Amino acid sequence: MTELLALHALVEAPPDRVAELLLDVRPGGRSPLAVGGEAAGGEVTETGEVTGTGEGDSFDVVKDGSRMTVTVDRDRREVALQGEWWYRGVTSVEPDPRGSRVVHRIFNVAEGAGWAVRFVSRGPLNAAPRTFADMVHRIGETLGVAARVLDD
Repeated sequence: MTELLALHALVEAPPDRVAELLLDVRPGGRSPLAVGGEAAGGEVTETGEVTGTGEGDSFDVVKDGSRMTVTVDRDRREVALQGEWWYRGVTSVEPDPRGSRVVHRIFNVAEGAGWAVRFVSRGPLNAAPRTFADMVHRIGETLGVAARVLDD
C-alpha cells in the first residue's frame, strides 16, 4: 500500500465531537463521507446477489453496480473507504491544541498492475483537494465551528 496524497484540516471542536459526525457514514448518515447507495454486507454470490446484513462498523455500499467497502474504527476515530481495484481513502480525526485535525489520505492498494494507477488515479487525485475542502466546510457548518484546510 502506497500513500499517494495526504490532506489536513483544522476543526475547532473536540475530537470526539468531530468523530461522532464524521463516522456516521452509513447511507443516509450525517457524515459528509456518507456514501450514497444501498448498504449491503457479506459476499456477492456468482449470480450477483449480495448476502449478509451489512450491520456494524464494516459494510459494503452498492451504487450503480459499483461496490465500496466502508470500515469504521471508532477507537482510532477513523473511516476507510475502499473501492475499485486501486483506491483506499482513509479519513481520521486527531487531537490538536486548537480542536481537531482531520487527515485524509489516499492510498494505492493495487496488486500487480500498480503501474496503471498512475493513469487512472489522476482524476480522483486532482479532485481530492476540492472534495476535501467541501467536506471540511460541511463539518464546520454542521457543528457550528470554524474549520479550514491546512497547507501542511
